[in-house]
Amino acid sequence: MIGILDSGTGGLTVVRALMEALPRVQMVYLGDTARAPYGGKSPETIKAYALQNAAFLVGKGVRALVIACNTVSSCAAGDLASRFDLPVFEAVSPGAGQALEVSRKLRIGVMGTRATVESGIYPRKIQALNPEAKVFCAACPLLVPLVEEGWLNRPETNRIVKKYLHPLKVRQIDTLILGCNHYPVLKKTIQRKIGMRVKLVDSARALAVRLKALVAGNPEYITDAEYSGNRETCRIYLTDTAARFRKTAGLIMGKDISVRRADI
Repeated sequence: MIGILDSGTGGLTVVRALMEALPRVQMVYLGDTARAPYGGKSPETIKAYALQNAAFLVGKGVRALVIACNTVSSCAAGDLASRFDLPVFEAVSPGAGQALEVSRKLRIGVMGTRATVESGIYPRKIQALNPEAKVFCAACPLLVPLVEEGWLNRPETNRIVKKYLHPLKVRQIDTLILGCNHYPVLKKTIQRKIGMRVKLVDSARALAVRLKALVAGNPEYITDAEYSGNRETCRIYLTDTAARFRKTAGLIMGKDISVRRADI
């Protein structure tokens, strides 16, 4: 069983990718909606929240942890790996690697939360793999609240996306990393505003490839045969189950879903 932690509902984009790639694997998801968004919080606070969330998932019996949140990946991946004796997968490395694979000019843009951008994690990861790459980052602090509110097709959202992407567009990037798991929900808008020639990198998809390799070598992650179709492949917990969060979760998953309340 795999545990997936996130600061809110955006990490369900990772769940969806993993369910498509690994349909027989049981998962438990925790979204910390009561304390979201994390992007404007201090690294110390983010680490404390991440450790609490991971402990909740470990208590459910998970055998591996997936950090769906880029902000947590940039601030707390090392802390989680040292605290818990199980594999920990973060969201930054897969996206960085894929960006280098698809970029033609090695001019890579990153859009992320303020905490992710200020950590400098993407430039470090990318340039460690290829020092010739040029990396340009843009903090987009309003996008997570807009997604959590379900404002996906509002004119205001379109204008904000355009404003955030302008500094990256003038840098003539050819590849753009969606450096927050909420952003794939706005993928069509982002592609339209950055230009159709720019390739978008969704780290959720790259992360799913890594998890596939893990499961291939570890059959204990496969769901028991008794786990039939009338039971959930993924149990979804939120720390705040307000109607707006349940609605956004359903929009991301593309169907009505059952949500449980987690007391952290």
